[in-house]
Amino acid sequence: MEEGEAEGAIKLEFTPTWIVAVVCSIIVFISLIVERLLHYLGKFLRRKSQKSLFEALQKVKEELMLLGFISLLLTVFQGTIVKICISKEWTGHLLPCKEDSSADLVRPTGGKRRLLSSRESYCDAKYEVPLLSVEALHQLHIFIFVLAITHVVYSVLTMVLAGLKIREWKHWEDSIKKNDSGSVPRTIAHVHQFEFIRDHFMGIGKDSEILSWLHSFGKQFYGSVSKSDYTTMRLGFIMTHCGSNPKFNFHKYMVRALEADFKKVVGISWYLWIFVVVFLLLNVSGWHTYFWIAFIPLILLLAVGTKLEHVISQLAHEVAEKHSAIEGDLVVKPSDDHFWLHRPKIVLYLIHFILFQNAFEISFFFWILTTYGSNSCIMERMRYIVPRLVIGLIIQILCSYSTLPLYAIVTQMGSSFKKAIFEEHVQLSLIGWAHKVRKRKVHRGSEASSTRSGSVGSKDQSSRGAHLQKLDQDDLNEDGRVEPQTKSSTPLNTGPKSV
Repeated sequence: MEEGEAEGAIKLEFTPTWIVAVVCSIIVFISLIVERLLHYLGKFLRRKSQKSLFEALQKVKEELMLLGFISLLLTVFQGTIVKICISKEWTGHLLPCKEDSSADLVRPTGGKRRLLSSRESYCDAKYEVPLLSVEALHQLHIFIFVLAITHVVYSVLTMVLAGLKIREWKHWEDSIKKNDSGSVPRTIAHVHQFEFIRDHFMGIGKDSEILSWLHSFGKQFYGSVSKSDYTTMRLGFIMTHCGSNPKFNFHKYMVRALEADFKKVVGISWYLWIFVVVFLLLNVSGWHTYFWIAFIPLILLLAVGTKLEHVISQLAHEVAEKHSAIEGDLVVKPSDDHFWLHRPKIVLYLIHFILFQNAFEISFFFWILTTYGSNSCIMERMRYIVPRLVIGLIIQILCSYSTLPLYAIVTQMGSSFKKAIFEEHVQLSLIGWAHKVRKRKVHRGSEASSTRSGSVGSKDQSSRGAHLQKLDQDDLNEDGRVEPQTKSSTPLNTGPKSV
């Protein structure tokens, strides 16, 4: 043993082989169980034709692989990091705990052994300190793992609860189809006779933006989506994007679109890791950083919910301000103009950040509690802990039962529709067709350049190829939205006539 080696720290070469074999067997056994469970879960999702959920599972596997790579880097470069020595004066700034209680940072509760080694004495000989001790590296390693797992579990829980809420709307879809089974004569009705207009178009609200926003803010807490909201937005979507199919299953499409978005929510993007690094930097004693950042996801969640409700109000205002009476059903006009920066996708980014930030709060709290104990200076006082936990619970409930269901239906009120509107086999056929036409376009284009005789046929095929290539590259874009074609062979219904 080298001098300075912590007492009881036995190297592998002096460890009994049966202990090494038993520990390795247990680790491998647990890893294989988890791997098999994920494998059979993937087979189950594919058998049930749940492509979106299967892709979300693949995203979870990618996150686990990233965690494994981070773990490998921390393990391999542990010795190098410990041998990076810095002046002791540098360690006196931006401390999460004051100097008199800094000893708590190296004494985790539960009688855990400190991971000291002779490499830490390398800097002591220079009268300096390591950039990070072995113990600190070990705890950072655990925190990153806990954060990633908590985010995945929290996202799954939120999506499941939101899915249960959305499935309650299925009986609205069934009742609409049942009532539309027969031909109903078109009648003329005053615009204020429609429940959708009465709920969202207040007499004083049409002239006051402040009152309109306040109404939208309060609406997200009770009955965020009513039957009249669902019926009107469903009809507006169908009349705009699939007028030739009035019996289109809007609820099924909406669920498929939400499942497709789930694979984006469950992942941890690069900008979220930047967020983690920034707030680890700001965890300074006396700043109460983790108390104040708990309000960030709550404020964002309330802003997103208010905006989504306001989009519904804007749809009602557009109709009420343009028409005094309507012949037939009330039809709203979807448009990207109702969303921030004319991009409905921004709402998904914000929800992704909200879920991750709340998962960060929860994981950090339990990591501190299990690592340092409730009396640690990092944990702070009870008056800072309780509000954080309450805010986290409010965010979980509000996001699951109000904001996420609102997102699922309101973002369909954009100018374009998502590729989930097609069944899986139709999506594959369209993409495959577009690829074939693109190849044929290149081939025929080369032939056309060598002979003029085939120029007419080449132009016809090139125009078709360009249209399908646009479908493949632009229409089925990265956010899964498809731009509607302005010139279509199938005429779309234009909606009710104003009187």
